[in-house]
Amino acid sequence: MSKNCIYLVGLGPGNPSDIPERNLEILRATDLVFLRTSSHPSVARLVAEGVKFTSFDYLYESLDTFEQVYDAIAREVINRADESNVAYAVPGHPLVLERSVAVIISQCPKERLIVMPAMSFLDAVIGALNLYDLGTIQLVDSCCLDAEVINPSRPVLLTQIYSRLVAGTVKLDLMRIYPDDHPITVVSAAGIEGQERVAHVKLYELDRLEVDHLTTAYVPPILEHKVGNVTPLIRVVEELRSEHGCPWDKEQTHKTLSRYLIEEAYETTEAIELEDMHKLCEELGDLLLQIVLHVQIASETRAFTFSDVVRGITEKMIRRHPHVFGDATAHDSAEVLAKWEKIKARERDSGWGRSLMDDIPKFWPSLMSAEKVQRIASAVGFDWTDMDGVLDKVAEEIKELEHATRNGKRQCVEEEIGDLLFTIVNLSRFLSVDPELALKKSIRKFIRRFKRMEREANAAGKNIEALSIDELDLLWEQAKKEDT
Repeated sequence: MSKNCIYLVGLGPGNPSDIPERNLEILRATDLVFLRTSSHPSVARLVAEGVKFTSFDYLYESLDTFEQVYDAIAREVINRADESNVAYAVPGHPLVLERSVAVIISQCPKERLIVMPAMSFLDAVIGALNLYDLGTIQLVDSCCLDAEVINPSRPVLLTQIYSRLVAGTVKLDLMRIYPDDHPITVVSAAGIEGQERVAHVKLYELDRLEVDHLTTAYVPPILEHKVGNVTPLIRVVEELRSEHGCPWDKEQTHKTLSRYLIEEAYETTEAIELEDMHKLCEELGDLLLQIVLHVQIASETRAFTFSDVVRGITEKMIRRHPHVFGDATAHDSAEVLAKWEKIKARERDSGWGRSLMDDIPKFWPSLMSAEKVQRIASAVGFDWTDMDGVLDKVAEEIKELEHATRNGKRQCVEEEIGDLLFTIVNLSRFLSVDPELALKKSIRKFIRRFKRMEREANAAGKNIEALSIDELDLLWEQAKKEDT
């Protein structure tokens, strides 16, 4: 055995039989054995094996904070290691959420430390809760809980809920960011045969349960129980793209599907404008199908999964709504939009050469692009002070268009038409009107009235293409009256 070493010994999650035999050998052979706490089921095995030890339980009773306890433990262990070898035994694995060990490691030369691993409490909890996808899980010591750093779009494991007082404090902290009735799972004595208990409760019920130092709570993401209905659709699309699936679906790529994504988005918009809820429900389903198809294609190359998509947009929504999920305030929609743009700006690459305009999609409809450009400019203060200025600009652009038309310069006419349309979009923005939707409605209105003209002409036994402009004007005025 090495001289003056500190053995950091794991005792396993609770079952006395889970203590590794080599760890027991170290504890038997070391003169100075310290336990962080004797309040752990595995300690019964040490007593049965005749291991002599000193517990630091008295520090929990005499000191005010856990940090003071851990600092005192580290000092004692390190100082006593100057005399002889020391074994410091802790529940679970010594490197898994064991703050006292972390303090010792930070204050002692690495060459004097020997880690004796064991099964961690986390292994037992994972087994009890049947957890998977641990890459996104947040491990939090309940005694050091800071609700401000909890991300509610990712799962959380809260450890050491050792009393109802702690459970009550944890509950109140979590209820600042989760619904009161958010479902949680509480496991006690995980992995200990005959003692393990698992309870599925609401968040507000946490401090009503019997808890102890072996109690851990699993808090699922806020959206986990709300997106479950998407799973059958994901499975259907997986099957369509499988070896024995549909030949057409298997041939699709992101590029071949892009046109359908646009089509479904426009059909969904049409259903909204028509206020047809049955059609809207159907079109939203078609739009969701396109999203799931793209995600499935991406998942086949391990680019990303549906969980990544949901997690990403959830985190973005929380990040960009500090007035809802944080301490910021926003009194109206205008202030919300201004804060939104500022947050987006901070998220962008701040390097030289990066423009605020670089994120505008190149394939957006022109009216949408114009409005987006103007909103970005407005966010940095480059905007009209009131609508009168915009109206004056509209009049100015019309005069410039008239001048270009009289001069007969085609390129100038095209440019002035563009400037006029751009200014009209500005006017729409000041009037809180969506120019894209407004123009679509005008187009549909024109089509509707023109069809009335065609019907009237046909009823009179005439071909609309053969009518004079005066006759067409009469039919138009009549169609307008009937369409009001």
